Amino acid sequence: MLFTDSQQKQLLSIARESIQQGIERGQPLTVEPEPDTVFATPGACFVTLKTDNQLRGCIGSLEAYRPLIVDVAENAYAAAFQDPRFAPLTRPELDQLNLSLSILSPAESMAFDSQEDLVGQLRPGVDGLILQVGAQRGTFLPSVWESLPQASTFLNHLKLKAGLPEDYWSDSVQVWRYTTDSFSAPFHDMT
Repeated sequence: MLFTDSQQKQLLSIARESIQQGIERGQPLTVEPEPDTVFATPGACFVTLKTDNQLRGCIGSLEAYRPLIVDVAENAYAAAFQDPRFAPLTRPELDQLNLSLSILSPAESMAFDSQEDLVGQLRPGVDGLILQVGAQRGTFLPSVWESLPQASTFLNHLKLKAGLPEDYWSDSVQVWRYTTDSFSAPFHDMT
């Protein structure tokens, strides 16, 4: 699903307001979607925060289970204040903050008979991947291709993220692919 410029601005604004409310009140923005709108439809998104082009937080949903606008507000707050890799965001950081939204398509299971077969099916720059072996799971958004442009390297790093050795392979590996509609803006340019 592609979003219009107006819809993108609305979603970025909701994410920004949720982070702002987190700074001021310590809780995410509460939103009620208008019925029968694209924002009321269940949707899954990731919110990525960067300062000086460095990751500052990234939290998201892999499956659509609540209205998209609620997912955006909740994940924006979580990326800013609950990403376990980072301390909670502070007010002075807002001046350098860049916010990106990635709205996920439904994930599709991939069929392959070897690691080489899987690598050959990957679409660099297009596919986001979910890799799972038992309870171990990891995902990379399509934007990760920018730093890992080779399909085999992308897959090996995803295995590491899932807590597996990069040379791991077995018939129990499951992979799903998805695409994203992604857009971003500096935090203070979203008003």
